Amino acid sequence: MNIIKGNVTTPKGFSASGVHAGLKKLKKDMAVIKSEKLCSAAGCFTTNIVKAAPVVYDMKTVKNPIMGVVINSGNANACTGEQGLKDVEKTAGIMAELCGCESENILVASTGVIGVNMPMGIVEAGVEGCFRELDSDFESGEAAAEAIMTTDTVKKTACVQIDIKGKTVTLAGMAKGSGMINPNMATMLCFITTDAVISSETLQKALSAAVVDSFNMISVDGDMSTNDTVITLANGMAENEEIKADTEEYNKFFKALFYINKTLAVKCAGDGEGATKLIETHVYNAKTKQDARTMARSVVSSNLFKAAIFGSDANWGRALCAMGYSGADFDPYKVSLTFVSENGSIDVMDNGKPIVFDEDIAKKVLTPEKIVVEINAGCGEYEATAWGCDLTYDYVKINGDYRS
Repeated sequence: MNIIKGNVTTPKGFSASGVHAGLKKLKKDMAVIKSEKLCSAAGCFTTNIVKAAPVVYDMKTVKNPIMGVVINSGNANACTGEQGLKDVEKTAGIMAELCGCESENILVASTGVIGVNMPMGIVEAGVEGCFRELDSDFESGEAAAEAIMTTDTVKKTACVQIDIKGKTVTLAGMAKGSGMINPNMATMLCFITTDAVISSETLQKALSAAVVDSFNMISVDGDMSTNDTVITLANGMAENEEIKADTEEYNKFFKALFYINKTLAVKCAGDGEGATKLIETHVYNAKTKQDARTMARSVVSSNLFKAAIFGSDANWGRALCAMGYSGADFDPYKVSLTFVSENGSIDVMDNGKPIVFDEDIAKKVLTPEKIVVEINAGCGEYEATAWGCDLTYDYVKINGDYRS
């Protein structure tokens, strides 16, 4: 696998754009991704019972061959009733007419404020504006990545290439996500393009598996969104031999797809609203894989622990407490815990017993922008990693006036 500089326009046959349509005051707020050919498609969506209109639409439409995606920020089109669904269908129809395909070949995604109807005049003009700006160059992919941001502070992209029996296959992705992020998908949007030849069924198998240990293992604030969406499009223009499930080529493709998902997921966690630190929690020697995942997610989701990390306070008891109420099966008298960063490491618990440690050294370890929490559950052979961020004063400030 070769990690390269690129974005959603890097795989063959894809173009994109991002424009300011007027859903937000000043920033880019609408994006389009288009393929030259109809694509195999796969998608994973929020598990929230309250689903935004685009999610309801995409969950049905993603089973069809797909040519393009329309994305907007600034308005989630969530909790908007039947009108919301009509607006999604109209948006897809506008894009389909421009692409020369059917509405059923277009996906739609939204992010932003909940409970506000879409201003369709702005949306229609925005789709047309995006279509005029479509290009396959790097800058157009970057513009699209910028246009899907809400409270994000940085664009989030990733790109890799792999060899499939002599053919170069490229995978690339862009994502947005900063707040309302909780395990089992979050208020994040992710769009992955690839020129691989792969069926929708095999692509869905790979994406569903890749999401489990990437986007389903991040948490910023414990709130699960209405709009969470991960879409993957494969147009086959690499002309490789078709990737079949459970083959060596599939395994190679899956590793590349997982890399894209994990890289973008970690970027979302690290860019949490108001965050100053990325928290990576690695639980190992757990009884089951699910126990490891559950404990790791619980630790990065704990507001008390996140606040302690913000203050560079080695309050490891909050991590153990979060493990205890997670529902995972473990023996607290066998747990060991270590904090690690670029400034070194410090053991704070050994086999259920507290370790007397130097507070000054602990503070030094917990000061950098990335903090790793190593937790030995001491009761099995399974491991998992979750990612989150610290909880800061700015998180409240950002969400106290989000609508304004």
